[in-house]
Amino acid sequence: MAEGKAKEAMETEPESTTIDPRDIISSDDEIDYSIKPEFYDPNLDEKDELWVHKQRKGRTSDAVLSCPACFTTLCLDCQRHEKYVNQYRAMFVTNCSIRRDQILRQPKQKPRMSRRRVDAEKDVVFYPVCCSVCATEVGVFDEDEIYHFFDVIPSNS
Repeated sequence: MAEGKAKEAMETEPESTTIDPRDIISSDDEIDYSIKPEFYDPNLDEKDELWVHKQRKGRTSDAVLSCPACFTTLCLDCQRHEKYVNQYRAMFVTNCSIRRDQILRQPKQKPRMSRRRVDAEKDVVFYPVCCSVCATEVGVFDEDEIYHFFDVIPSNS
């Protein structure tokens, strides 16, 4: 009995209709490119440049640093590491959060040839630094309140 009802339902369903792709209108065909969009500002680059110079207060920077995941600007004023060219350090940042709940330690290197016993030096303590927009870890913050960026996208300043 159930088979008969299922068979009737299949027979009464309408057949699927096919659409000719030539009948579909692309949204690009509906856009009038002769009119400039309302959000276009031809002077925006100059305004942005003035804002950056105001933020830097006359200082020059080796790069502008951005988050590798969401491209949010993290630092406008930084200094490139002398040895490791993909690392930067900075004192003033934007859109960064310090994770004080995690501690990263780096043991201090002991001198190779020491005739005197050196007092036990404490480890260097770092805190992870994350992008405040997407929470991607982008560097560390040290005890001297210096940010060390190692996972960022640098661009010309």
